Amino acid sequence: MKMELTAVQKLMEQFEDSTARELELTDGDFHLRLSKNRTAKASPAPVEATPSPAPAAPAPTSAAPQAAEVAQTIKAPLVGTVYLQPKPGAKPYLQVGQQVNAGDVVCVIEAMKMMTEVKSQVAGTVKAVLVEDEQLVEVDQPLFTVE
Repeated sequence: MKMELTAVQKLMEQFEDSTARELELTDGDFHLRLSKNRTAKASPAPVEATPSPAPAAPAPTSAAPQAAEVAQTIKAPLVGTVYLQPKPGAKPYLQVGQQVNAGDVVCVIEAMKMMTEVKSQVAGTVKAVLVEDEQLVEVDQPLFTVE
């Protein structure tokens, strides 16, 4: 049985409209694997909720609110497994307290056997590493906090 292009396109449309996150189909020498991420939009909500409690409990020093205002995040551009170092046992791309420049490689994300370098869009000092090495990450999931 041979899969026609129109049949594959119809299958892809039905998959996109369904609640399934993954689909794998093998028919002879034809192999199709589809994967999607519907929970990526939920990640920013908790991030926005975090600053709200800080103003509710004002601190005598104004340094903490200022730091929250200038902090930026480096986010995952795709779904996959994040690697925080170039190879096992090597020094991590970024550590807390390290300076990072726009365009610097900060980690690698593997998706479907393809490695994608994630480059910083911001410059500053790394304040937090928000993921662990080899962790599965979602689209737009915060990876690093930079001030």
